[in-house]
Amino acid sequence: MCAEKIQRIIQAIILGFVMGLAGMGMLKAAFLLQLAMMLMLLIAGITGFCPSLIILKKIFPSCESQEKES
Repeated sequence: MCAEKIQRIIQAIILGFVMGLAGMGMLKAAFLLQLAMMLMLLIAGITGFCPSLIILKKIFPSCESQEKES
C-alpha cells in the first residue's frame, strides 16, 4: 500500500467518525472535527502542503515510486 492511498483511507475513517459523532448528538465535536478536516484539505489543495502525507511518506512508499518500479 502506498502513502496516498492510506491517507485517503484515513480521511474516510475520520469522516465516518464525524458522522458517528453527529448521530450520537455530539454536534459540536462533529462540527469542529469536520471544520478541521475541511481546513486541512483546503490548505493542501491550495498550497500543496499536507503534514499527514509528509508523515505517511516517511513510513510508506509513495504511489509514484511504486508505479516506477512496475
